[in-house]
Amino acid sequence: MLIPKVKICGITNYDDALAAMEMGADLIGFNFYPKSPRYIRPEEATRIVNRLPAFIDIAGVFVNSTLDETREIASQCQLDWIQLHGDENAEFCRWLAYDSPKTMKAIRVKDSSDIQQADGFFTDAILFDAYDPSKYGGTGLTFNWNIIGHVGKRIFLAGGINPDNAVAAVELGVYGIDVCSGVEASPGKKDHRKMQQLFDNIRHLRA
Repeated sequence: MLIPKVKICGITNYDDALAAMEMGADLIGFNFYPKSPRYIRPEEATRIVNRLPAFIDIAGVFVNSTLDETREIASQCQLDWIQLHGDENAEFCRWLAYDSPKTMKAIRVKDSSDIQQADGFFTDAILFDAYDPSKYGGTGLTFNWNIIGHVGKRIFLAGGINPDNAVAAVELGVYGIDVCSGVEASPGKKDHRKMQQLFDNIRHLRA
């Protein structure tokens, strides 16, 4: 069985980044969308990254940024993953893939027709998130995970994953889960007890 990766997203401070890593996170994510309540300046993200061991993967969340801005921040923050969470089209993803870290395109899911969009993107992974007409992720909402079916790509599952439903998410056989609001005390600040409970609950599925 594929050992699922766990990404803890919306990190805004070193203590949360270190705790996530020590509890078992494979990736930590910084949100570079200025309108997000979890926004972090690239300079601050860089300071955090420079204090972390090299084995933890760093992801950056971008929403409708330009190619140049995305590449500049990716280089500055030593990103391993670029997560495109806006309205970026397939052409944008192709251009970015030429000279960038691994890429992940987020698709906000309303129904099964949205799942089918995954085949149109040339990225290293696809992230399925719950649809919200007013927000680009971090909503705490879920969608019907049973409609995912088989997708011939690495799939990260997001949207309202928390300690109570993390096992069900992992048991879908996805490449990884992306956790944000489900382990927060407030937007941008993690609740370490919730985060530890999530890792404890899925530990038997990652052995």
